[in-house]
Amino acid sequence: MKDNDNMTSDWAFETQAIRTGSIRSGEGEHSEAIYLTSSFAYESAAQAQAVFAGDQEGNVYSRYTNPSVKMFEDRMAALEGGEMACASSSGMAAILGMCMGLLQAGDHVICSCSVFGTTFTIFAKYLHKFGVKTTFVDFTDYNQWREAVRPETRLLFLETPSNPRGDVVDLEVMAGIAHGNNPHNSKAWLMVDNCFCTPALQQPLKLGADIVVHSATKYIDGQGRCMGGVAVGKAELIKEMHLWQRAAGACLSPFNAWNFYKGLETLSLRMEAHCRNTMALAEWLDKHPAVEAVHYSGLPSHPGYELAKRQQKGFGGVLAFEVRGGRKEAWTVIDRLQIMSRTANLGDTRTTITHPATTTHCRLSDEDKARSGITENLVRIAVGLENIDDLKRDLERGLGQLLRSR
Repeated sequence: MKDNDNMTSDWAFETQAIRTGSIRSGEGEHSEAIYLTSSFAYESAAQAQAVFAGDQEGNVYSRYTNPSVKMFEDRMAALEGGEMACASSSGMAAILGMCMGLLQAGDHVICSCSVFGTTFTIFAKYLHKFGVKTTFVDFTDYNQWREAVRPETRLLFLETPSNPRGDVVDLEVMAGIAHGNNPHNSKAWLMVDNCFCTPALQQPLKLGADIVVHSATKYIDGQGRCMGGVAVGKAELIKEMHLWQRAAGACLSPFNAWNFYKGLETLSLRMEAHCRNTMALAEWLDKHPAVEAVHYSGLPSHPGYELAKRQQKGFGGVLAFEVRGGRKEAWTVIDRLQIMSRTANLGDTRTTITHPATTTHCRLSDEDKARSGITENLVRIAVGLENIDDLKRDLERGLGQLLRSR
């Protein structure tokens, strides 16, 4: 049975993150169980037939349905304010799954040029192979988005804040463009990657988006343990991904699902701490003589500051900064660190640092890197939950070396 059968819509975010979607077995466990099983048994052949046909509620096979995965999906749908969610084996699988479920040859996609490198590859290379064309536009130029719309445009895709520079766009404006405010008055879906903010800080569906996708590997897990993804939106759209995933098999493991929905219980608290640490580090870097520029929407100097303050509940846990110099200087800073982990993952309790031009965005052409602001002197930090003074001292090891080398 569900532990929250009498759930009401007036529950606060923090309550939903702990109570929504829980399924309690006949054993009466308080903490949700992990359903580590590939298949499910039935009391009769007739019951099996009814469940397989969809005439009776029940589980078929863990590639299709699993109670642990279902709990994570229901909890994510509640937190994002969507009707339905579909979990997947990774964040990229969630993006691809939605595209495969909704698009077909001849369709057109408009995508921000300021997206994660692998997302760029999905739209530029793999969907193109199957006859879906993509136009890449400057992220914050609304006129470019409008002018790129064609009668066959079916999807607009973006990240806000963007990876790694933290640029933001007005989601209500973007929803208007997708839903008809364009030269052709044509309608498309707006899909938003909400990985950097999570639903604790931003809920794009409430601002007009049709679909939200996450790499649950990041802040939803929160400790860098598991791979997974999820898409949330209207049931009629998410069902298309469910059908594709049922056939394609990019399913989420029950163990990872358990980690994710337990991670959601502390998401709000963790995001508050990430935001607090990141703001403190951004302000410190902004005054450092070895730093040329800091990109974090929580700084009043950031071009998206006012919009982020209005659209988000917090500014997030990721910042980027440019050292004075080029790749050599950026690598010097990264290599001298003792606390921060040199890895491209983010959303961990541990602070991570990377050089986007040679890691997360390395497969982009030099032209596409320049268009996205991925310079050789750019460094990205996903700020964790360590003591902020320790993090400052750690960065000073590298930044101070740059000053001493002048």
